[in-house]
Formats: sequence, C-alpha cells, structure tokens
Amino acid sequence: MELEHIDHLFRHHSGKMVSVLTRIFGLKNLEIIEDAVQDTFIKASISWRNHKPDNQEAWLTQAAKNRVLDIFRKLKTEQKHLTNINQGTDAIAINELFLNTEIEDAQLRMIFTACHPKLDPKDRISFALKTVSGFSIKEISSALLTKEDTIKKRLLRSRKTIQQSKLKFEIPRGKALPQRLESVMEVLYLIFNEGFHSNKKEKLIRKELCGEAIRLTQILLKNKHTRSSEVYALCALMYFHSARIETKTNSENELLDLKHQDRNKWYFPLIKLGNTMMNKAVEDSEFSCYHYEAAIAAEHLKAPSFEQTDWDKILYWYQCLNALQPMPTHLLTMAVVCIQKQDYNMAKNYLKHLNSEDFGQRAYLFYGTKADYYIKTNQLKEAIKYFDLALDAVSNNLEKEYLLKKKLMVQNLIQ
Repeated sequence: MELEHIDHLFRHHSGKMVSVLTRIFGLKNLEIIEDAVQDTFIKASISWRNHKPDNQEAWLTQAAKNRVLDIFRKLKTEQKHLTNINQGTDAIAINELFLNTEIEDAQLRMIFTACHPKLDPKDRISFALKTVSGFSIKEISSALLTKEDTIKKRLLRSRKTIQQSKLKFEIPRGKALPQRLESVMEVLYLIFNEGFHSNKKEKLIRKELCGEAIRLTQILLKNKHTRSSEVYALCALMYFHSARIETKTNSENELLDLKHQDRNKWYFPLIKLGNTMMNKAVEDSEFSCYHYEAAIAAEHLKAPSFEQTDWDKILYWYQCLNALQPMPTHLLTMAVVCIQKQDYNMAKNYLKHLNSEDFGQRAYLFYGTKADYYIKTNQLKEAIKYFDLALDAVSNNLEKEYLLKKKLMVQNLIQ
C-alpha cells in the first residue's frame, strides 16, 4: 500500500468521518474522535498492504461506523448505549448520518463551528484546516506562514474555547451567517492555495488538496443558505487555476512559469465550468476579493499567448483587489505586472514599499521579483545577489531548480 495513496484517502475521508462522529458524540469528545479516525487509517495502511478492498471508500465508511462502538466503549457508556446500538432506531439513525447528504450537512456544521466568532480569527483557520481537511500541524504552518508551535497553541486554544463556550454543532442562520461564511471561504481559499502552490519540499502541486477545496466549496453552493455570489466567484477562481495544473511542470518535472506553459494543454472543460460560475457570481453588482482574483485568472486564460496578455487590464484588477484588501502579496504581483509592461519606475515604486519579512516562508518570491527587476534594468550583479537570497529562502526543490536556472542564465550574460 503506497503511503501517498493512504494520504490521499485520509485527506478525502478524515474530515467526513470526524464531522459525522462529532455530530453523534458532540464537540466535547472531538479529541477522542480525531484520535479514533487517525487510528482507523493506521489500521487501513497495515491491513491493505497485502489486500486492498475493492471499494476502499465503503471500507473506510464501515470502519468509521465501527468506531461508533469503540468510542462508546472509550467514553464508558456501555450500559447506556451498547444494548441498542446495533439494532432498532439507534442503528437506523447512525446509518442515516452516513448518507451523502447527511455527511455534507455534518461537514458544513463542522466548518461553521470552526469559524465561530468566539474563536480568535487566526485560530478559526488553523482549527478548520485540522478538523475539516485533515491537515497536519506542519502543513497548517506552511499554509499560514506561521511557526508550528504557534499552530499547536491555536489548536489547543480553539478546543478550550469550544469547551468553555459550549458551542453548538450547527450551521448559523440569519445575521450571523454572512460573517461566518466569509471566514469559511478564507479557509477554503487557503486549502486550495496550499494544493496549487505547495510549500512542501519535494512536491509543488498537491492535487488532492485542490480537489478537496473545490469539493467543500461545492457543498456551500448546494446549500441554499450558504450559496452566494462570493462563493460562486471563489469556485470560479479554483476552476480557472485548476485548468492550468497539468502545465505547471513539464515531462522532466521542471517548473514552468506562465510564459512557458503549453496553453493548448490547459483543460478547457474546467475553464468552461469557471466561466459558468463567474456568470453566476456577477449577477450581484457587489464584487469581493474573489471576484477580482477570478477576473485576473480569466485574463490569463483568455490570452492566446503570454505576449498577448492584457497587462493593463490585469494591473487594473490588481489595483481594485488591493484597494479592497491591501496585502503585500498584491503589491508584489503589481510590481511583477509592471515589469511585464516594461514600466520599471512603477515596479520600483511598488517594491520599495515591501521587504522580505512581509512574506514569511515565501520570502523567496520577493527576492525573485527583485532579481527579475534588476535583470530588466540591466543591473545583473544585483540580480545575482537577489537570486542567492531567493535560493537560500526557498524550500520546494522544483522552485529551487527554477531559480538556479535563471541565476545561471544571468551569470552567463555577465561572462
């Protein structure tokens, strides 16, 4: 049994299991539930070495149902529950909770619980990534550009707040919903980004995380209470980016930037789905950050070639985005766009407002952009200096190789 396959299954199913079991046993037993689900996958990895079940999803679902009994025992409630758990109305109720519609409902309850306003905003994101999508502490740290010890503290603080506040496992209604939905979308956005541009050393793209983010976003769209133009825009953005996933690396597993990607291999059905989502998103006249990001992604997809990209339109969308949600990453990308437009003075203006500390674990992006600026302005020794800084800061091997190639090209120009 390959570890990667087990990891994929864990990603896909752990959130489902944790959510359903939490609906049965309550948030107060969440830690026991998470341990039980993890144990199920450890057992799967052992028992599947010699023989994989034909229907692995069904096997895991049945294992989760069996965990109901184990948890009852662990909670020392045998006398109260075990006599009825395998028969009658209790058994029917538990089986019904594992139906697809009920699993989706349980997952929505879980992610909205994770995004409860009584939790600190930073804690909400960490907690949701852990409980809904099975992220490890290291992966959450990478996604949020935060130290692992900090993430551990956030998770502990979240559980403590949930216990002390006696939060309900439910989907909010009325005025509470929009605020909580905003936090939910932020979490899904982060999950997708970690898949699309992973900080993992050995792997640039993690398709299972992109798929998980899209799946959870689709659950939001299926529910009439959580369906909105902003969610449609987020879904469009994910589809647009996913259409390019197969072209981000070549057959030699080398990183390809937008300029060198084979546009004929971009996946048109996903672009079409993205356009459908975007048409739904703009039925409302109020635009969110996801609307602008999706518009930027669409501009890249529309361009017949890199040289024919409408950089003026992309810069305008980025300016709208930064006005709505000021962030160092937006300013950096605006500098990149200005370099493409050969407006080096404007690029310099954006870069002077930034420093490497603004980007945490992705500081190499800042250094790489500075290197590109110095190449274009014929300051090649400065470019080498910033390539060295980028190479020291980058963790992903493919990105390291990509930066090294660019540095060698500049060194050849100097010689």
